[in-house]
Amino acid sequence: MRFALTNPGSLAGAGFDAIIDARSPAEFAEDHLPGAINLPVLDDAERARVGTIYVQESRFLARRLGASLVAANVARHLAAAPLAQAGPKFRPLVYCWRGGQRSGAFAAILGQIGWQVATLDGGWRAWRRAVVATLYDRPCPAPVMVLDGNTGTAKTALLARVAARGVQVIDLEGLARHRGSLFGACPGGQPSQKAFESALAVQVAALDPARPVLVEAESNKVGDRLIPPALWQAMCTAPRLTVAAPLPARAAYLAQAYADIAANPPALDAMLAALRQFHPRDRIADWQRMAAAGEGVALAAALMAEHYDPRYARQRARHATGGVVLETEALDPDALDRLADRIVTALPALPPA
Repeated sequence: MRFALTNPGSLAGAGFDAIIDARSPAEFAEDHLPGAINLPVLDDAERARVGTIYVQESRFLARRLGASLVAANVARHLAAAPLAQAGPKFRPLVYCWRGGQRSGAFAAILGQIGWQVATLDGGWRAWRRAVVATLYDRPCPAPVMVLDGNTGTAKTALLARVAARGVQVIDLEGLARHRGSLFGACPGGQPSQKAFESALAVQVAALDPARPVLVEAESNKVGDRLIPPALWQAMCTAPRLTVAAPLPARAAYLAQAYADIAANPPALDAMLAALRQFHPRDRIADWQRMAAAGEGVALAAALMAEHYDPRYARQRARHATGGVVLETEALDPDALDRLADRIVTALPALPPA
């Protein structure tokens, strides 16, 4: 059986028990269907070896070698989790790069067991076409609203609270695994651009067009990951909810939120040094002195006042299109809960873009 993909959200209701990516680990690492597990029928070295024989020697020899390697690898997968624990009604979806020999061979063996196996029509390439169509060829299906505010106004934490209250939200920083600044790197690094887009496309495809979707104000990049142009253009012209909080409250919040960075003095020192292209040496030295002395709140306040706030002001002047300003004196958990309630109330009052 072949499964035809209509959009990146169509897998959600398809009822498959597992999505099996039969491609090599390197292909899987670059991008894969969300939720897929990698059970390669050829590993990276085996795939290269078969491909070389196919091109330089003989198609027959390459196919014979490939068949023997595929059979051995599938046998190994069947003897290990999760396939070894699958019951008689197991219903997997298997795919490879273009829905051809690798997924077909794997599916044929699984089908002989009696499992209700399907292969993805067109393979990963069909998935990628669906992602590109969703993010590049069509406008965002729901009206976009932007949650804005200077650095340290807890926008990401507010986004989570608003989502818990039933508002449609896209957390770009969560999808990109980056907190959106020079100091924003997260453990494990960022996904590839294609993997970021795959995760984003699933969320975009699931949006209710009748309801607004709230996203955090960003530049056109989150870390090194580009926001696709359709969403980015919608963000540039979207009405904004702007959180305004005094510098001391923001500094205290930021120092706590970035405590992991402060706990790694060499990394923090290197990050501060990277700002030399924007600031004079004596200012950088002063920031590095604060960091070395463990003055996290004072450092956060200085960075915001002298670096981030001016940059935000310039960016906001280019893209802001009006909206509502929500002022708060504090950013503790109770204050954030109250702000989230105010955001939910304010969203319907925002004019459309």
